Amino acid sequence: MVTTTHTTTHAARTEGEAALDRIAWLRLSSVTLPLATPISDAKVFTGRQKPMTEVAFLFVELATEQGYEGIGFSYSKRAGGPGQFAHAEEIAETLVGEDPSDIGKIWTKLVWAGASVGRSGLATQAIAAFDVALWDLKAKRAGLPLAKLLGAHRDSVRCYNTSGGFLHAPTEQVLDNADASLASGIGGIKLKVGHPDRKYDLARLTAVREHVGDEVPLMVDANQQWDRPTAQRMGRAMEEHHLVWIEEPLDAYDTRGHAALAASLDTPVATGEMLASVAEHVELIRHDAADIIQPDAPRIGGITQFLKLAALAEHHQLQLAPHFAMEIHLHLAAAYPIEPWVEHFDWLEPLFNEHLEIRDGRMHVSSRPGLGFTLSEQARAWTVATHEAGTRP
Repeated sequence: MVTTTHTTTHAARTEGEAALDRIAWLRLSSVTLPLATPISDAKVFTGRQKPMTEVAFLFVELATEQGYEGIGFSYSKRAGGPGQFAHAEEIAETLVGEDPSDIGKIWTKLVWAGASVGRSGLATQAIAAFDVALWDLKAKRAGLPLAKLLGAHRDSVRCYNTSGGFLHAPTEQVLDNADASLASGIGGIKLKVGHPDRKYDLARLTAVREHVGDEVPLMVDANQQWDRPTAQRMGRAMEEHHLVWIEEPLDAYDTRGHAALAASLDTPVATGEMLASVAEHVELIRHDAADIIQPDAPRIGGITQFLKLAALAEHHQLQLAPHFAMEIHLHLAAAYPIEPWVEHFDWLEPLFNEHLEIRDGRMHVSSRPGLGFTLSEQARAWTVATHEAGTRP
């Protein structure tokens, strides 16, 4: 695929003059990322889903009249990718001519452009890609990494690996994966649980804890596959391993069940990744249903919505551990006042020309402006559909 290099030019302005600008052009790309190995968690072992073989991404690239550019993305696993792209295609023209600095205004305009499908789920996940691109553009315009634009509390964030601990992997492979993760500089290990055989989960967890030692931060994730009694029993049985958290022990919308579990266990309870709006997270927080909140910016509508939720979470003194999309969440976690965690997945690395620096158990914010990423030739090769609006300057 041939890539055209565009020269970025920024209009000069006199001292004291406001730097107003307009969105001139945007491109949507639907990209299908294949996974090297089919992925299975508890939802597969309980028969609710098939193994995951690919991830669908919606990329938005923006350019302004003054020559500034931004890139953002959203994603969907197993289903929904074509739907996100279709919704984004319908509302894309709404952005052309808007001042890219008016991000909150634009978010509201995009919501109303598709108001009949609501303010959560697929619609807001499509909007998220536009929103992330606008924040990337704004930070690039300021010449700052996004974390610095938001007001960073730290230049690096604790990180843990998830991709090596899925249920389809035999225990010996999980141990090898943990060794590789720790050797690469990742700080913690998350293990998938929720297997129909509870003894299998406990034996696997014991093997991992004995292998990595007591000092390595260790988390487990049941992917919503336990009922309340099972979650209570498993939570108690796992407390001897001094876990950082138990993730999604119950259905994502069982706020009362999560609240009761969080109150009864010494191990913190983490949840929130499957919720698709700030309003749904408000219910989680109102019921004291989590010690650690795990929002996903692409799922709740982008960075604009994430910042609203982060302010509420801080007010309630909650820990933060955003789900997936470390390329976005590193910046948001770095700007959160209470020491957070970021989830490491290497799945997305082929999509970008740049990579994150990880060492000493932490993921480091780069000095590159914006999110700090550009799309790779591989991402272009995996593109299955595109749509453009406006005229590229």
